[in-house]
Amino acid sequence: MEESKHYWVAFNLVKGIGAARTRAVLDYFGDLKSAWEAPATELEAAGLGTKVLKTLLEVRRSDLLEKTCCFIDSQGITVLTWQDESYPRRLSEVDLPPPVLYVLGELSSEDEWAVAIVGTRRFTAYGRQATEEISQVLAGGGITVISGLARGIDAIAHRSALKAGGRTIAVLGSGLDQIYPPEHRQLAQDIVSQGALLSDYPPGTAPEAINFPPRNRIISGLSRAVVVVEAGEKSGALITAAFAAEQGREVFAVPGSIYAPQCKGSNLLIQQGARALLKANDLLEALSLNQLSAQRQVRAALPADAVEAQLYSLLARETMHIDEIYAQMNLPIETVSATLTLMELKGLIRQVGIMSYIAIREVQADYQVGDEE
Repeated sequence: MEESKHYWVAFNLVKGIGAARTRAVLDYFGDLKSAWEAPATELEAAGLGTKVLKTLLEVRRSDLLEKTCCFIDSQGITVLTWQDESYPRRLSEVDLPPPVLYVLGELSSEDEWAVAIVGTRRFTAYGRQATEEISQVLAGGGITVISGLARGIDAIAHRSALKAGGRTIAVLGSGLDQIYPPEHRQLAQDIVSQGALLSDYPPGTAPEAINFPPRNRIISGLSRAVVVVEAGEKSGALITAAFAAEQGREVFAVPGSIYAPQCKGSNLLIQQGARALLKANDLLEALSLNQLSAQRQVRAALPADAVEAQLYSLLARETMHIDEIYAQMNLPIETVSATLTLMELKGLIRQVGIMSYIAIREVQADYQVGDEE
């Protein structure tokens, strides 16, 4: 692990320092190394309260940081921070994303099209069948399945994706060395081989109840959409769905029996405006994920030309409506429209509203403005 990341881990070890305080410290000091080595008076001036500052000084005096970093390196855990280009794009766009992510396995650019499947631990045979079908259809279509490694629907979603030969990501509410529930340790190992385990909690963090709502926020933040299969009235899956709605993600729910307690929450979501998911292929069509294979093929086969490079540069700065794009491009509207369509198919840009577009940040055009053919 790079030395600079030691200081991100350091602040992550201090209870009470989350995204907002990390941002405040960065704004004040410029970097976390300077902040970690700063005197208490400066840290207090940066906005750290008495309780948090006391905890930080205790961690700084101990050998916890050294031991944690040694463990991370020995286990092959990848540490991602806000400053890493490989930090998941979708998650980076939510309000105050986690400053640090710990990853076992591999994240991939293919995870851009991930869909979360969540639900109750006390599932019915119907819930199992629906989860298996949805997860296998998604995984078979090259779409990463995300869930929380919990008992019930979560575990079925992970196992079904693995069975279909697809990718799956499990987001934990504990450190990566604290697999919960413990009977899912083998499942966790299997997930690492075909995807990743991910957590914003440092190694050694126990799976406490308070950790799971923030975990659910990450699940929805990583995903293009969230599917709730079966959920009771107080299910954690409903928390995930609420976060998804706040983050602008699509929310789907599988309709269930009006008499089954496992379906009261998911049926309520439909009543409140979630899309009723009647078959897995409807999900692909609704999100244009049935075009995913074509997107990847076209993106790999067709290099960008000067017009694409100019458009990409324009949209890398901000979201723009097609009328604004046309006004700045000084090209026929037909050319602009056709190029936008092709770039969207290639995965270079995406629509974020009616006829409004923005560049996908991690994609860099092969053709630079000013190049000659």
